[in-house]
Amino acid sequence: MELQNRFINLLEQIGFPKNQNNTLWLELEKAYTSKSRKYHNLQHIEAMVNSYCEYKEQLKLPNEVLYAIFYHDIIYKTTRKDNEQKSAEHAVSILPKNARLNSELIYDMICATQHHQKNKMEDVNWLIDFDLKILASKWEDYQTYFKQIRKEYKIYPEILYKPGRKKALEHFLENEFIFQTEEFRTKYEAIARENILNELSLF
Repeated sequence: MELQNRFINLLEQIGFPKNQNNTLWLELEKAYTSKSRKYHNLQHIEAMVNSYCEYKEQLKLPNEVLYAIFYHDIIYKTTRKDNEQKSAEHAVSILPKNARLNSELIYDMICATQHHQKNKMEDVNWLIDFDLKILASKWEDYQTYFKQIRKEYKIYPEILYKPGRKKALEHFLENEFIFQTEEFRTKYEAIARENILNELSLF
C-alpha cells in the first residue's frame, strides 16, 4: 500500500489527472506481478524506492528519478533485448501533455538501466546504482537473486543460459567500477565484486 501511495502521490505532483492514477497503478501492478517475474517484480521496485528515499537529497530531479524507477522494467521479456527501450517509450507515451517532468530525460534514464554505464548526469548514475544494489547484498540474498534470475530465464537450457550469465557477470568485473556514484563505490563495490566472483565459481 505504501508503494501504491507513493506512486499515486508522484503522479499527482507530475500533473496526471486524478481519475487516471488508480488505473495506472493497476496497470503497473499487473505488469510487475506477472507469474514470469521472479526478480523484476514489485519487490525490486520497492528496494529501489527505499534506496531513492535514502539518497533523495543527493538528487537534482527526484521526480524524474522516481518515475523512472517505477517504469524502468514495466516491459520485461527474457526473449527480447529492447525491454528498456520499450519501457522508456511506454513511460513517456503516457505522460500528460503538460507534465511537470522532462520526458526526454525520462527516456534516457530508463534506457541507461540497460548497460549501466557512467553517465554525464549524476542523477542517472544514482538510478543505475539503485538498480544494481542487489549485487552488493548479503551472500544469502545474492544467492536468492541469481536463482530468481535463472527462473526468469527458464525457457533457456543450461547450455545456453550459463555462457550468457557468465558473460554478463564477467562484463561487470571487466569495468573499472560496477557502481557509478562515489557513495556506492565506497560502500558496495568490494562486496559486489566478491559476490560476482563467488557466483562465477559455481559455474
